Amino acid sequence: MPTFDSTPAGGDAKLARMIVEYIRYQVPIARADAFLASYRDAAAELRASPHCRRYEISQCTEEPTSFVVRIEWDSLDGHLQGFRKEAQFPSFFAKVKPFFDAIQEMRQYALTDVVSPPPT
Repeated sequence: MPTFDSTPAGGDAKLARMIVEYIRYQVPIARADAFLASYRDAAAELRASPHCRRYEISQCTEEPTSFVVRIEWDSLDGHLQGFRKEAQFPSFFAKVKPFFDAIQEMRQYALTDVVSPPPT
């Protein structure tokens, strides 16, 4: 099995450190408002973490029961060994845990060197 070198072409180590976590949910319409409300509440814990750079939730336009949570972490270690061990993690987890049964996929991805230029 091939191994993954997290240093992108060009060797930008700063880019290699950042991890993007994607969590795909299938949430029944009847629970959609509660789902979004739980992440609105949990956003306080994400904002308080020095490891969380950015987060967002998208809802599919073709299939409104499909949601994607996208969280940018400073590093894999910052997510798994930092945020998950911070004082605010239990509160975050309690807020989103009612929707764990709706998770279809939860994975972390390292960025490559294929990115759009910053907006001008």
